[in-house]
Amino acid sequence: MKSGSRRNALNTLFASASALAATLLPFAAHAQAPYPSKTVKFIVPYSAGGLPDTVARIVAQRLQERLGQSFVVDNRPGANGSVAAGVLATSQADGYTFLLTDGSMLSINPLLYTKLSYDPNKDYVPVALLARAPLFLAVHPKVPVSSMKEFIDYVKARPGQINYGSSGVGSTHHLSMEAIKSSLGLDMTHIPYKGTGQSVPALIGGQVEVLFSAYPSLAAFAKDNRIKLIAINAAQRSSQAPDLAPISDFIPGFDFAPIVGILALAGTPTAAVEKIAAEANAVLKLPEVVQQFEKVGVEVVGGGPAEYGRAIASENERVAKVVKSAAIKPE
Repeated sequence: MKSGSRRNALNTLFASASALAATLLPFAAHAQAPYPSKTVKFIVPYSAGGLPDTVARIVAQRLQERLGQSFVVDNRPGANGSVAAGVLATSQADGYTFLLTDGSMLSINPLLYTKLSYDPNKDYVPVALLARAPLFLAVHPKVPVSSMKEFIDYVKARPGQINYGSSGVGSTHHLSMEAIKSSLGLDMTHIPYKGTGQSVPALIGGQVEVLFSAYPSLAAFAKDNRIKLIAINAAQRSSQAPDLAPISDFIPGFDFAPIVGILALAGTPTAAVEKIAAEANAVLKLPEVVQQFEKVGVEVVGGGPAEYGRAIASENERVAKVVKSAAIKPE
């Protein structure tokens, strides 16, 4: 081939390669687009207004502001978390769908229900530990005690005579009291209700003498002296009522404050998990977010995949011991 012909062939080849590269550039740019590049969904296994839903909406709003992408909350209550688990299971493990929940789906449900549509040990990976919501031990004014120590002595002197309420069998409210009973050898009768909307009025009306509930549902009644707050079920004091001693002062290691965090489907890209974890923890440091949490009885914790994984394992161990000691049978 003559040099001129060879030069023309090379020019033609170069032009073709350049045209192909230009054609592929948009696809390459799309493939390397910063994450997230589309809407991110937080599935919540409860109705709107509950603890995980409230946390989800606060965090989603701030993540949307920080990252410039939509973050939506998708409430999927029902079947002890199985409805939400099913929605997540049919999603792609691509970092755009997460589960935002309390620990009951991982610690309580596997012990209380023989048939679950998900495996908490295999289906999910921890992303971020967000918050905790300590429960407060409240007594009716007719109970002549004003501290945890006095309460313990009072119950011990009256075996089987004290009724305690809860928001249902297997709830954190129920297990917290059973943990106290087991650890201290107390004898009290459990009266389960369908949620705190029933149990708290029962305490106000004197149908039960004592129960656990979240601070927002008790604060107004405590202010009016219609109930007395005497302790919290977290490992340390709460900023909501710093004068109240934690039950861990009387039972070492006691901690049944519900935790809330973000989970992802197993197989979700590590980069996506780390990005959401880092951004969520940055959100938790904002003073306005801390204030929003405090207004609804929630306290910021913070932590990445490793911290959340350890918190889940610790909670699972504590719950398993209580379920066994209380002889709660699975359904």
